[in-house]
Amino acid sequence: MCDRFGSMILPDFDSVGAASRAGRRGVLRATAASVLTMAAGPMLGGPAAAQGLGSLKSTHGTGFCNLNLFLAHSLQMAKEDGLEIKFVNTPTFAEQVTFLGMGQVDLGLMPYTSFIALFNAGAPVKIVAGGGIEGCSIVARPGLTTPASLKGKTLGTFQLDTLEVMPYDYLKKHGISFRDVTVRYMGNTPEAVEAFKAGAIDWICTIEPYATALVNDVPGATRLSDGRDIYGPGYTDCVLACRANLIKENPAALKAVIKGMMKAQLMAETQQEETLKRLIGTYYKTSMANGQIAMSKQPAVVDARSQTDFILQRTDSLVEMGYIKNKPGRDAIDWSLLEQVIAENRDLYGQLKHKSA
Repeated sequence: MCDRFGSMILPDFDSVGAASRAGRRGVLRATAASVLTMAAGPMLGGPAAAQGLGSLKSTHGTGFCNLNLFLAHSLQMAKEDGLEIKFVNTPTFAEQVTFLGMGQVDLGLMPYTSFIALFNAGAPVKIVAGGGIEGCSIVARPGLTTPASLKGKTLGTFQLDTLEVMPYDYLKKHGISFRDVTVRYMGNTPEAVEAFKAGAIDWICTIEPYATALVNDVPGATRLSDGRDIYGPGYTDCVLACRANLIKENPAALKAVIKGMMKAQLMAETQQEETLKRLIGTYYKTSMANGQIAMSKQPAVVDARSQTDFILQRTDSLVEMGYIKNKPGRDAIDWSLLEQVIAENRDLYGQLKHKSA
């Protein structure tokens, strides 16, 4: 399809047996050792915790689509329901995705395209809530101002990510083959951003707050697309996915996470400055000014039910790119717990600005 530097190949989860899983544990344990547990206050250490839901481990990305999960983690917004949210930090995007597929974590906030690839590979996972909308941007170095100018240039992105599918769809819309560019796969967002600044890559597809930071910090850099010209307003980027068995085995814990993220969304929509003070520096390595811009460009939205068709339609691009052969059906998505949280928290849900209904 095109020249690539680096790759991420998902295992066939249907065929991964116990012996194969055991062979990976050494590597997985090494990364899992970086679990970060944020103290949730006296409740988690007292009688309420003993009668509570325990904890769930989650992976995450780096963009503002993760804001609700980050804020829920920072303030432990699920603690009133007896749940502790733990983060597992992974050094690369590849581990972020495969940890969920291998059952090393309970849930993860990830690009919907990565979820589709996991599901297609046989991983027992389901989408249960939304992450964020919009906020993906194609940014090019000075002098690259048109789709045609990207021919022969090097794109920095992540394999099986929305940030790879969007450039594919962008070029396709303008009659340019993905074969006409060189694709360099990066390990993580900070690495990709630094490569762009250093001129090691010519154009990049990235998320907020990094897209805004590059446009502001690299003289002459051009934002060629914010995704709206390709997908329309309100397109989704990331989703909250979990191990499928948790939906039946521990629905209360998953509902606590979803509710916590919903509370985080309300805080983000009504207390922007306080939200950014909590997150900038710890979760986002950018300035407050860039954070304010990024927050407006990539709202975090828990209720992604209206994006069901959009998510499933993006499988067409993944098939064309050779990543999957079988398109997932509606069974890949389960909004039932989200709908229960909405029904049980009408006052909270009614105050949210961004939602499906």
